[in-house]
Amino acid sequence: MAIRKIIKIDEERCDGCGLCVPNCAEGAIQIIDGKAKLVKDSYCDGLGACLGHCPQDALHIIEREADDFNEEEAMEFVKKTRGEAPKHNHAPAHQPVHHHHHHGGGGCPGSRMMMLNNDKADTSKAKAVSSDDIEVKIKPQLRQWPVQLSLVPVNAPYFNNADLLVTADCVPFAYPNYHLDLLKGKAVVIGCPKLDDLEFYIEKLTDIIESNNLKSITVAHMEVPCCSGIVRAVDVALQRSGKDVPVTKVRIGINGEATQR
Repeated sequence: MAIRKIIKIDEERCDGCGLCVPNCAEGAIQIIDGKAKLVKDSYCDGLGACLGHCPQDALHIIEREADDFNEEEAMEFVKKTRGEAPKHNHAPAHQPVHHHHHHGGGGCPGSRMMMLNNDKADTSKAKAVSSDDIEVKIKPQLRQWPVQLSLVPVNAPYFNNADLLVTADCVPFAYPNYHLDLLKGKAVVIGCPKLDDLEFYIEKLTDIIESNNLKSITVAHMEVPCCSGIVRAVDVALQRSGKDVPVTKVRIGINGEATQR
């Protein structure tokens, strides 16, 4: 034990949003009883990669007496709680990395993995109704949780022998038939190539492709130029994996039309 840099969490400021959790590669921070907590001193490396992700400014690096950082112990903890080895993000604390969609990992209940039983979902077409009284009811086709690419475990059982749908996160809002035309029967991961770290996406997708026997990959992206990043992430990941998996690319227009290529 020695005087060293370590994270300090202001619980009065913390609102339990969980944005700091997935950005602590060592798993030192967990959401416990609705607040971010330092799980163990030896899990914190004191580099402060989590600082720029707290909207409440509740995280600070201080110097105090603490157990030495134990990287091996921290890695084992991350594997146990998240199902994969940590992806280190050693960005300086004064240069926050904008991973806007990384939230709720680690101890947050919202990231708990689930397989949803929608095998008997009603996929019949909704009957026509008048334009003055539109009511369309479609049973959900989602078969898993979580769906964020940053949160899904690489070796999740729903990836085994699966058709994988990689979706830019605006697509379900723009494409009204998303559940029946794209999501039905597939495992899914979503993300935003404009706001998140594209290299992280490439690494995570490479790991998923390498670790699972995927039958096919469908990439659904918006027509806007920034959204092409998610297509590139799949292309590069597939190339790095060395596997030959058929890929279908679906472009969704802002007005809701779909173009397949």
